[in-house]
Parts: sequence; structure tokens; C-alpha cells
Amino acid sequence: MRRNKYGIILPFLAPALILYSLFVIYPYAQAMYVAFTKWKGLRKSPRFVGLDNFEKMLGDDKFWNALSNNLIYLVFLPIITLGFALFMAFMISQKVRFSNFYRVTFFFPQVMSVVAIGILWSFVYHPTIGIFSSLLKAVGIENPPIWLGDPDTALWSIVAVTVWQSAGFFMVIFMAGMLSIPKSLYEAAALDGAGRGSTFFRITFPLLWENTRSSLVFITVIAMDMFGITFTMTQGGPDRSTDVLATLLYEHAFLHSRFGYATSIAMVYFIIVIVLTLLIFRVTRRETIEF
Repeated sequence: MRRNKYGIILPFLAPALILYSLFVIYPYAQAMYVAFTKWKGLRKSPRFVGLDNFEKMLGDDKFWNALSNNLIYLVFLPIITLGFALFMAFMISQKVRFSNFYRVTFFFPQVMSVVAIGILWSFVYHPTIGIFSSLLKAVGIENPPIWLGDPDTALWSIVAVTVWQSAGFFMVIFMAGMLSIPKSLYEAAALDGAGRGSTFFRITFPLLWENTRSSLVFITVIAMDMFGITFTMTQGGPDRSTDVLATLLYEHAFLHSRFGYATSIAMVYFIIVIVLTLLIFRVTRRETIEF
């Protein structure tokens, strides 16, 4: 019986497995091999160099600078983005005034392309025609910051844009979880005299734990990527103050034709994301609350 079952299942799985192996597993395996080679992309066969690319990476200040910027995003983006998204989702679910307007407004950036957002905010941050500089000049500040031209403000300017762009996505995730919470729990809390704050921390947030775990994984991937918005707004500048692993990889691969070294950076990036994802699921694992 078991043999007959597999005889029926395998013919249906075979096309999907073949396509997955051809377009996913094989490119990954090929990229892993290229990471141990020196290849300019034009030579027919890459030259195997072993661990030379990874040894070079350990002594590459540009690599460590890009990784440190990714880690800054990794620390601050989850706290700010998820905190803001959770707050907005809770307030909208409480049917505050103009809640439908807030819902549409905060989700709207999510439907825009990253390139469009980068160009839009480049004009917003522009030192002469940008709205921020114009507002600061209007209130008497003659020399407002050059938001994207100053190493001290460029990275945090991108953080603000990323929060604005992605908070709506996580707001929807949290709202979906809140809508699944039985109203009887909130009614019981109201009868006991619980306010909005205690209701949130004692009922809402514990029951949103699975949504929070998923959101942490998503925001981790975003923080470790940051290519689109960074490349569009600053291209890693000024003075590499906004450089991330993805932009450094792009520079080595497509500007300097160092595909072997670029692939080794991509491999390290891939391992970091996998480890962080597994760590998040491990640390945040807890018994599921059924309701």
C-alpha cells in the first residue's frame, strides 16, 4: 500500500522538483562554488582560489563598514518599525476617529516601488528645494542639515524612509491578528475596569506573539538587505556612511567585475540571514495560546 502511494505521488511531484532543482538548487550550488574562485565574469572557467576571498574579506575595511551599517539597521528598524506599526494597529482597531483614513494612509507607501520612494524622498531631503530644509529655513534655521550629504545624518535619514515605507505592511499583519482575537476577552477586561494600556499588554500583545515572530523575521530580512532604497538615495555614500553588504556586493560584481569576491560576500550575507532567522525562531519560541 505504501509503495503504491509513493508510486502515485512521485509522478506529480517530479516536475516541480525538477524545476526547483534547476532554477533554485543548481544556481545556489553554482554560486557557492564561484565564491571560492577568482572570476571576472568573462572567462569560461573560474579559477579556484580556495578560501582566499574569505581571507580577503576579513581584512577588508569596506566589508566591515557595510556590515556594521547593516547591524545598525538590524538594531533600530525592528524597534522603531514594529513598535510604530503595533501602536497604529492597536489604535485603529480601537476605532479612533479617522481610523479608516489612517489605515489607508499608512499602508499606501507599501504599494509604491522602492525606486519611486527613493526618488521621492531624495527630493524631500534636497538641501535647496526639499521640504524639510524649506521648513527649517522658515522657522529661522539658516543652515539646515544636508540630510543625504552628511555622513552623520544620511543613514538615519534612510532609517526614517524605511520606517515610513514598511510600517504599513506590519500594521496590516498586526491588525489581522487583532481581528482574530475574540471580542469577549476585551469585554471581560472592560468590565474589570482595564484601560487601553493594560488591555494591550495583558491581552492583545500576548495573543499577537506569532504575528510578532513573523514580523521580526521579515524586518530582519529588510534590515540585512536595504539595497533598493540605499542605492536609489545615496549609492552607499557619502564616504560609505550608508554602504551595506548588498551595495558593496553590487559594486564588486558589476562595477569592478570581481564576481568571485562578490559571491563570497553574498554567501556570508546568506549565512547571516539564515542564522538570524533560526535564532529568532529559537529565542521567541513559546507555547501557542489557543483561543
